[in-house]
Amino acid sequence: MEMISKLTKDSILDEEVFDEIFKQEDEIYKARLTLTLLDRAKELGVKKKFEDLLKAYTKVQKQIIEQEKSNRTLSMLDQWTNFSDCEYDRMKCLNWVADDDGIRISNTNPGSPDIIACYHPILPIERMKNLETGEEQIKLIYKRNNKWSEVIVPKTMVASSTKIVGLSALGISVTSENAKFLVRYLSDVENANDDYINIQYSSSKIGWIRDYFLPYDKDIVFDGDMRFRQLYESISVGGSRAEWYEHVKKVRATGRIEPKIMLAASFASILIKLVGALPFFVDLWGETEGGKTVTLMLGASVWANPGESRYIGDFKTTDVALEAKSDMLNNLPLILDDTSKVSAKIRDNFEGIVYDLCSGKGKSRSNKELGVNRENRWQNCILTNGERPLAGYVSQGGAINRIIEVECSEKIFDDPQLTADTLKKNYGYAGIDFVNAVKEMSIDDIKALQKHYQELIQDDDKMQKQSISMSIILAADKIATDQLFHDGQYIDIETAKNLLTEKEMVSENERAYWFVLDKIAMNGIKFDDNPDIKTERWGIIDNDPVEKTSTAIIYSAAFDDLCKIGRFSRKAFLSWAVKKGLVETDSRGYPTKAKKLDGIVTKCVFLKIVDEIPKGFVNCNDYFEITDDIVFD
Repeated sequence: MEMISKLTKDSILDEEVFDEIFKQEDEIYKARLTLTLLDRAKELGVKKKFEDLLKAYTKVQKQIIEQEKSNRTLSMLDQWTNFSDCEYDRMKCLNWVADDDGIRISNTNPGSPDIIACYHPILPIERMKNLETGEEQIKLIYKRNNKWSEVIVPKTMVASSTKIVGLSALGISVTSENAKFLVRYLSDVENANDDYINIQYSSSKIGWIRDYFLPYDKDIVFDGDMRFRQLYESISVGGSRAEWYEHVKKVRATGRIEPKIMLAASFASILIKLVGALPFFVDLWGETEGGKTVTLMLGASVWANPGESRYIGDFKTTDVALEAKSDMLNNLPLILDDTSKVSAKIRDNFEGIVYDLCSGKGKSRSNKELGVNRENRWQNCILTNGERPLAGYVSQGGAINRIIEVECSEKIFDDPQLTADTLKKNYGYAGIDFVNAVKEMSIDDIKALQKHYQELIQDDDKMQKQSISMSIILAADKIATDQLFHDGQYIDIETAKNLLTEKEMVSENERAYWFVLDKIAMNGIKFDDNPDIKTERWGIIDNDPVEKTSTAIIYSAAFDDLCKIGRFSRKAFLSWAVKKGLVETDSRGYPTKAKKLDGIVTKCVFLKIVDEIPKGFVNCNDYFEITDDIVFD
């Protein structure tokens, strides 16, 4: 077929064009090709004629398929499946006998009984091709106790006699004895019915997959890890759409920021990919009985069942499990309850977990075949709660920068039990409505809305990454308020701005400086130059009564220990402190100087003690008297 743009009003109606459409195996590509040709027919003024011919060809195509199915008859060479009350068509099974008594084949040894492949009906009915990896899974139906069931398993499982025995855990009658025959039967049926077994495109992730959104768009199905089957099934609708909106509007009308921000963050999760941003945390913290868990349930009810052990998870897990769960959720929010209840593995590496989840990318891992597994990736929002701020578990500014903290004051809800019960009974509708609203917008419009809010809240004293995260939340709040709630209950811009962390609070080096000063104040006796005091010495405090300044002269080794305790970089801190004029350098610019303490000359860090860190960079030696270096022998 010639290029679509060159088709004329006559050539677009040729039989060749329609043959090209119906020979496509990829249903998604076929649909796109049809739409493109319809647009061209409209341009040429023959859209009605094209549509009439398309309907006629579609009807004929269906008749051909039905005729082929009805023409299936038993032959001397091929057998056909013959299962009673099976909703699927009979399939070729070559030399196998497949009926309600099971699957068997004649034994080539005269007088020997038939070889049993399976003691009950089983049939491959659909191939599933994963869009991320290209790997295939297969859907099997099987009948036990007069009841048909279905299961989706990797193609590699039914291709190996050692792996297929794993199906026994699902109730399929397979052992090491009959495994190889069941593998042969399933392979024979699949290959003999290649034209009739449908290929369904699938994904092990939900959220945005190409131009579709799982699980709402049915053109692509979920084939993810069986471990997350319960999580996936929780992403559904329950109860009444009207009751959910009625109750949530009452909650929003109270004006409390906590439910508004958590609700907007839940919506914002699916915008992160569209605007090209990185994942971020929204953490609700405060005293117990404040309504934090119910607020998390509100965020979860947008997409799923917020009931216990359904969509909402916790930190009693491993970093690998969190990574796999994030990959599966993809663009839907990862919601974790109670930061105080963490497993030992998470507690020992909390800062690393924050970095990893906010990077949107898992670790590269090899497999048994010495290849590399698909890398886990996600772009979503992580919603958490706890009695203390999440930032309290981390020390580095980079991690703090990825967390928006929302303090929970008392009594968020007038009747938290009523809200919890309402959300458990009614859920999932707002997610569908929000996705539909977003689909009506162009990506450029969404990006422009996010940029607008970013400019509104941008502040030189606030962290830019947090401003970007908050702007996505505000954009989602705007869309949800205008398109879903119609109540005018927007998040207040100034309130949102006040939730952002000041740069001075995030700077790792500033935090390190105040940490060292705190340690000096807490261990004053270690800086006392009284020789009668028998204790470990860290250095001395040099007070200048004329300049009214104080300098902590700290042994280099003691300063190293402080850096390790505070978990910050000695080199990075000293470089920053020198530029800020807080550390004296020697004549060569090194951030340590020689000092005689207790009769011994040693290298020390000369740290100026100030009430306020100067802004910008200054000449460090303007603050200190430069002395001659002491040369060691």
